[in-house]
Amino acid sequence: MRDYQWLHEYCLNRFGSAAALEARLPQPRADAELRALSDDRYLSLLALRVFRAGLKHSLVDAKWPAFEQVFFGFDPEKVVLMGAEHLERLMQDARLIRHLGKLKSVPRNAQFILDVRQEKGSFGALIADWPATDIVGLWKYLAKHGNQLGGLSAPRFLRMVGKDTFIPTDDMVAALRAQQIIDKAPTSQKDLALVQAAFNQWHAQSGRPLCQLSVMLAHTVNH
Repeated sequence: MRDYQWLHEYCLNRFGSAAALEARLPQPRADAELRALSDDRYLSLLALRVFRAGLKHSLVDAKWPAFEQVFFGFDPEKVVLMGAEHLERLMQDARLIRHLGKLKSVPRNAQFILDVRQEKGSFGALIADWPATDIVGLWKYLAKHGNQLGGLSAPRFLRMVGKDTFIPTDDMVAALRAQQIIDKAPTSQKDLALVQAAFNQWHAQSGRPLCQLSVMLAHTVNH
C-alpha cells in the first residue's frame, strides 16, 4: 500500500496543478449542516437514490417534482400511512416511474426514519454523529434497517446528502487492487474493514476527508 504522499504527487502530475486537482474534489457537509437537514429531505434523497439505481439519473430527476407531490413532500409521518391500495393507485400515474418494489420502499423508509427519530431525535443526528472512521458501519446500518439500500446505494446516498464517505466504484476497486489492499470488490466485512483501515491511514497522513481521497484514488487507474 502506497502512502498519501505518493497519491498526492500522482494526482498533481495527472491534473497539472494543485488548483486543478482541488477543483475536482468534493466537499463534505459540516456535521451541523447534516444535523439541520430535515427528515423529509432525508426521505426524499433516500427515495431518489432507490429510484436512480439502475436507471438514468436525468430521467429520474426530471420526474422528481411529481414524486414530491404524490408523496406529500416526503413528510415521513404522512408517507408512512400510505397503504397497498394507495401505492397501487400510484402505479397508474404516468408521471412516475411505475416500479412497485421501489414505490413500496418509500413508506418503509419513512418508518425507518421515524424509528431513528424516536431514538436519536432526528435522522440527521444519526448521519452527523456517525464517525467517518467507521463509515462502512453506517453503510451496514442503512442496508440492514432501511429498504433497498444494499450494494452501493448506501454510500451513494451518503454522498448525495454530503456525509463524508468513500464509494467503491469500479475505478476505486481497481485502484485498491493495484495497491494490494483487496483482491476483489469489497463485499465481506473483512474486505470492508481493510478498505476502511486504508482510508483511515490516508486520512491520518493528509487530513483530507474520505470523499476527496476516494476521488483521488479513482484517478490513479488508467482511463
